[in-house]
This record gives sequence, structure tokens and C-alpha cells, in this order.
Amino acid sequence: MLILLKKEKVLLLGILTILFFKFGGEGLLNETTTMSLYIPTSLLLLAIVTWVIFRVVHHSDVLAIKLGDPYGTLILTLAVISLEVVMISSVMLTGEPNPTMARDTMFAVIMLILNGLVGLSLLIGGKRFHTQSFNLNGVKSYIVAIIPLAIICLVLPNFTVSGSVGGLSPSMSWMLIIMSVVLYGVFLITQTKSHSNFFIDENALDEEHHIGETRSNLYHTIMLLAYLTVVIVLAKILALPINYSVSEMGAPIALSGFLVACLVLAPEAVGGIKATLHNHLQRTMNLYFGSVLATIALTVPAVLTISYFTGQEVILGLSPSEMVLLVTSLMVAKVTFSSGRTHSLYGVTHLLLFAVYLFLMFDVT
Repeated sequence: MLILLKKEKVLLLGILTILFFKFGGEGLLNETTTMSLYIPTSLLLLAIVTWVIFRVVHHSDVLAIKLGDPYGTLILTLAVISLEVVMISSVMLTGEPNPTMARDTMFAVIMLILNGLVGLSLLIGGKRFHTQSFNLNGVKSYIVAIIPLAIICLVLPNFTVSGSVGGLSPSMSWMLIIMSVVLYGVFLITQTKSHSNFFIDENALDEEHHIGETRSNLYHTIMLLAYLTVVIVLAKILALPINYSVSEMGAPIALSGFLVACLVLAPEAVGGIKATLHNHLQRTMNLYFGSVLATIALTVPAVLTISYFTGQEVILGLSPSEMVLLVTSLMVAKVTFSSGRTHSLYGVTHLLLFAVYLFLMFDVT
């Protein structure tokens, strides 16, 4: 037991940090706290979150190597997105009504991954390896599922008769729930059973000697889920100074959700960039596109089911400018991943789209 605590001391530190803030320490993040105490506390909390994130990446790397793709990356993707869905659902059930919360979260995740992280990874990979290759069939399988889900869930509600712009009728809600569950279920069967070879990184070599001592798959899975849970809870606590800072700067409210989304997706971001630096682009794309697909396919059924039984209104339709950006991003992604090889130009293009997303967030006119 002592050996385990010593090896996983970061997990213990994370749990102790949560207990500290849940039982009195949260007062240090109040607006009335002096800056000389407020700033160091916030920075220390950020440092602990970052440390925990790197342990998430470690255990996910071990599983990815021991289980092989697509199972290793699938575990991390489903764990991160499932906890994110739990966060959204818990806020819907206990917090103030916010009909656009699920929409804004999904759109932030899509833009952050599809343009920000994909663009950064392709740029880094292009600079280091000139060109990189991936399994074309695998990425096409992601894209063919993402495009209809994204358009139907986030664009179509603006053009249906449902009583409010961007809202959904009960029948439309159930149609989206069934469509999301069925499509994602078939995709998982394709990814893990019938066509699992589509999602294998052909460039990946045996890297077990790079990750140090390993234990059983069950051990690393439990540790991965434990660390992810700690990250999610700490991210919610860290949202307090983030929201305060955003408020003080007069920045848009959407920025708070975006920054929290950055923290929640940090394990996949670090894991994806690390895989890119080792020229394992398929593993990177498994993480990124898998997260986008799971975000939509799991969030939509969850929030619409809660909406149905609680009577809360849910607005899924994006604004006109966001719809244009979403469609453009999907079109560019389809072109980027149409040949099986990538280079820096593709990365720069996606990053420019990400810059447009950030500009629109701050453009209040």
C-alpha cells in the first residue's frame, strides 16, 4: 500500500487538494481575497491540475501500448468525454437553467479539437517530419460520422418548426437521441470489431521501454479513471478564478467555458501532441476525431433526455456565424484528410480557422 501511495502520490495530492477546497479552502478564491493570496493560490491550483494531467497521459500511454490501438486511445477518449457529459448533466440538474450550455460546450470542443489541436499537431508534425501519413480509411470513418451528427444536431434545429429558434420539438429530440446512439454504436463496432485495422497506427513501434514499469491493464484503467475524475473536479474549482478573471477583464462569458474545456481536454491534447512528435499521427487522430464524435454522440442524448424529463429547454442551433464556421471547418477537415498524408500547410489552415473562432468569441458587435 505504501509503495502504491508513493508511486501515485500525485493522485493523493489531487484528492487532498479537492478536500482542502471543498472544506473551507474555497474561500481563498473569493473576490474579497487579497491579490497577494488570490494569485498564488490560483497558480498553485493550476500547477497541481497540470501535474495530474500528465499522470493521465502516462496511464493512457501505457494502455495504448499494452492494448494497442484503437482500444488504448478509445479508453482515454470515452473516459474524458463521459466525465465531461456528467459535468454538463449535473449542472443541468442542479444549477440555474442555461438552455445553450450544451450547445456552447459542444461547439467549443469541436473548434478546439478540429481546428486548434489538429492544426497545432499538423504544423508541429510537418515541421519535424516534413510529411506525415495516417490510415486514410480510419480518419474517413470518423469524418463520415461527424459531419451528419454535427450538421443535424447543431445546424438543423435552426430550420425546424419547434417554437423557438434553435430549439427542438419532442419528436425531433427523440429522433436526434436515437440517431446519435445508433450511429455511435455502429461506429464503435466498426472501430473495435469489424474494421479495427482501419484505426491502427502502421508507423507505431513497440515503445514499452519508454514508459517505465507497467502493471496490469486493470490497474492502469482504474488509475486513468481516478486521475481523470480528479482533473474534472479540480477544473470545476479552477473555474472560479477563471470566471473571476474573465469578469474583471470584461471578456465574453463564453471564454470561461472555453478555458475550462481546455483543461478538461488537456490530457488528450498532451497525448495527441506527444504521439505526433513520435510520428504516430494515426494515434493522434484517433484521440482528436474520437473526442469530437463522442462529444456530440454522447452529449446530445444525455441533455435531451434530461430536458424531456425535467421540462428544461435546450437550444442546440448555433448562431449564423458559428454555423458558417462549423461547415467551413468540416469541409477543410475533409480536404485535409483526403489523401493519407499531411504537411504544415494543412496545420496553418486549421489554426487560422481556430483564430477566426476566437475572434468571433470576442466580437460583440
